[in-house]
Amino acid sequence: MTGLAFLIPVALGLGLLGLGAFFWSLKNGQFDDPEGAANRILIDDEDDA
Repeated sequence: MTGLAFLIPVALGLGLLGLGAFFWSLKNGQFDDPEGAANRILIDDEDDA
């Protein structure tokens, strides 16, 4: 039982840390251009010499 008393708060803390990192990335605009990478592969490069 003492193992659970240690592991449950650690698991909750890691979950909150991940949730905080997700909201931080939303606030800083990490997910603003979801279609840019998908369309970038379709553009032909004319630099082939």
